[in-house]
Amino acid sequence: MPPEKKRDYYEVLGVARGANEDDLKKAYRRFAIQFHPDRNPGDKQAEEKFKELNEAYQVLSDQEKRAQYDRFGHAAFQGQGAGGFGGFDFTQGFEEVFSDIFGDFFGTGRGRSRSRSRRGDDLRYDLEVEFEEAASGTEKVVKFQRLTLCESCNGSRARGGGEGARTCPNCRGTGQVRSQQGFFSISTTCGQCRGEGMIIADPCPKCQGQGRVRKAVSLSVKIPPGVDNGSRLKLRNEGEAGFGGGPSGDLYVVVHVKEHALFVRQDNDVVIEVPVSFPQATLGAEIEVPTLEGKIKLKVPPGTQSGKVIRLKAKGFVDLHGYGRGDQLVRVVVETPRRLTARQRELLEEFAKVSGEDTHHPLSKGFVDKLKEMFG
Repeated sequence: MPPEKKRDYYEVLGVARGANEDDLKKAYRRFAIQFHPDRNPGDKQAEEKFKELNEAYQVLSDQEKRAQYDRFGHAAFQGQGAGGFGGFDFTQGFEEVFSDIFGDFFGTGRGRSRSRSRRGDDLRYDLEVEFEEAASGTEKVVKFQRLTLCESCNGSRARGGGEGARTCPNCRGTGQVRSQQGFFSISTTCGQCRGEGMIIADPCPKCQGQGRVRKAVSLSVKIPPGVDNGSRLKLRNEGEAGFGGGPSGDLYVVVHVKEHALFVRQDNDVVIEVPVSFPQATLGAEIEVPTLEGKIKLKVPPGTQSGKVIRLKAKGFVDLHGYGRGDQLVRVVVETPRRLTARQRELLEEFAKVSGEDTHHPLSKGFVDKLKEMFG
């Protein structure tokens, strides 16, 4: 009985003859997952298809073999055991293509051990400051806990600061152990040395062989003028101590500026609403206005309308990046009295009579003129 004719390798993988390496790998992954024997136990047909996929991938993923196959077809491998698949390791392609997936899943790659020296973690501290402190700058003392080098062993993890470390017998210093699962093997972190590759024979009793201890610390932090709500100040090497001689992490101080009873910040400007009476707005007046640097006298021009903004130059926040200083914007709000004495009412009624629709009320007159234009 003549041997069964082999299918074209490109047909097996479902790709065009000009497919690149990524196309081959994607196609192989898709079919290999579908027909892997572990997902199809006892299914001989799936097992044969899986072998056929691996054979096709091993040939087409190798530039030299692919060139031979493109020129001579299956005849290029006759006499090398390929006729019955004996010349190919049908687990090799699967493990090679999928090793990165399982490496990411377990936190390690193939044959890759964790570094014994690691940088310390960064820390965050949330600091609340007053509105005026954000404007002028200040200095605060922050208190928190962090992992610091053990003073007893100086971070060596061994009693008395000695060496005391030996190669882990379980992983032989690699920090990884390999296990077989079905047709492929994966690497996982060694449970005996926790991926360090070394075991401390006589651990330091103060830090229990960790090389670091948690300690309360106090730091003085300078808050620069102009700092805004949510600003982050980075203090280098003030985070947790590194492991195995690694550098310390950083401390990030996140600033939260309290709301002010009078001021509102807009970029680097400061806005404040100041109430004035009707006579003050009409006749003009000199009023007292608070600023970030204290009180000042402000002249309100005669005939000031409610909502008018008076700008006080360079009375706002200093720009955090050195681009000058903002202004203070005083928004005038004309306050209408709610209760009047008999005399006040009498005077206002007389004022209303003599005012009429004249040039003393340009806004009202302009509004009435537009109404007449619209409705005739």
